[in-house]
Amino acid sequence: MKKVRWGLLSTANINRRLIPALRMSARGELTAVASRSQESAAAYAAKWEIPHAFGSYAAMLNSDVVDAVYIGLPNHLHAEWTIYALQHGKHVLCEKPFAISLDEVDGMTAAAQATGNVLAEAFMYRHHPQTKIVQEWVRDGRLGDIKLVRATFNFRFSTRENIRLVPEWGGGCLWDVGVYPLSFAQAIMGEMPQWVLGSQWLGESGVDEFFAGQMGYSDGRLAQIASAFCSPFHTMAEVIGTEGRLTLNRPFVGHEDGARQLLFHPAEGAPQEIPVPEMELYLGEVEDMHAAILDGASTYLSLAETRNHVKTVLALYESARAGQVVTV
Repeated sequence: MKKVRWGLLSTANINRRLIPALRMSARGELTAVASRSQESAAAYAAKWEIPHAFGSYAAMLNSDVVDAVYIGLPNHLHAEWTIYALQHGKHVLCEKPFAISLDEVDGMTAAAQATGNVLAEAFMYRHHPQTKIVQEWVRDGRLGDIKLVRATFNFRFSTRENIRLVPEWGGGCLWDVGVYPLSFAQAIMGEMPQWVLGSQWLGESGVDEFFAGQMGYSDGRLAQIASAFCSPFHTMAEVIGTEGRLTLNRPFVGHEDGARQLLFHPAEGAPQEIPVPEMELYLGEVEDMHAAILDGASTYLSLAETRNHVKTVLALYESARAGQVVTV
């Protein structure tokens, strides 16, 4: 195989972010899309100039026109279709959140191990140069001992007709955008938390439309995260150490959402801007999949790390419901 042939499992809105990255990569090509009806698939394929259109997810996964699939389905369908795809010989890039229970995560992981096919969680920002620069600064000790990570991702819906407001479909702002600050904290700390404390506001939808959490790590390190469906767009991250701090004004979004700025605030003196090479936000996760499929490399995000993301989210929800600290 010289190129990975990609299929899109659904016509979800998130596809529009991945399609340019797939076409930008020299090692992949977009060959198919599947929807729940032939009419929907055909219309989508015509709009995006995709060669093959399938009227069901199973039809595409049973075909021989794709090698890998991107799953951007509602959260509660990730496990079912990931496992089906793996068992039918396809590699899978599954949109976050990977799954909404540990049993689902373990089933997906077992399917990948049994088939030998590549499976990865789609956290696009983790592959961006900005995130990797921050991790290098932390590893090199330039910030001293890390004491606190703070991160936020808020936005407001333009309409209430949204699948992310459906409780039984894995709705809620923590599952949707709160996982970005959460995963950022885990990446910086290099481990999952020892305990969590969560607080949520449930809207009329019955899902959390605001969520704030605190997470405790080894050596007394802390992370504070927040997410919302009910406030204007805002995202930020901050890593605080004994010798300075880093601030990110656009940690989880692309340059089209505003100018990116990474600043180092030393113990003394003025802040210093750190140059960040710009890269299409979704290209890194695509190239990572190509390296795993074509070269046999390990995926940048391990399935163990992904399991920790889900386990931590579940602990935060448990804490918010119980109103007390939960040990992870």
